[in-house]
Amino acid sequence: MDPLFWPSEANSFQRFTPESLAAIEERIAKKKKQQAKVSRENKDQGVEENKLTPQLDLKTCKKLPSLYGDIPVELIGEPLEDFDPYYSDHKTFMVLNKRRTIYRFTATPALCIIGPFNPVRKAAIKILTHS
Repeated sequence: MDPLFWPSEANSFQRFTPESLAAIEERIAKKKKQQAKVSRENKDQGVEENKLTPQLDLKTCKKLPSLYGDIPVELIGEPLEDFDPYYSDHKTFMVLNKRRTIYRFTATPALCIIGPFNPVRKAAIKILTHS
């Protein structure tokens, strides 16, 4: 792969914020509208969709490939936006530990009350991902 097409370190790691969650919810709503429109148009036709699949090198519990650069120290154990395009319309975020291991968590409220930005949940995630 040509180094010019590798993601730059500055843009690779972005914190998962309420704005990120709102953008994901927008993409989900847009996708549902698009699927409803396509299903109405192709109701009688047997058209097969191109389904996006998760990237094999970005699977959960695998090491982050080195082409994504070094993880800034302040982002270790912190919720990050997902790199994988497959998860762009899923309510998930990823967390990386010091060993560059990928963990994915849902952004839906845990126990129906503890949101993804709750300090207790953030502390629990840091404990879970600590090497």
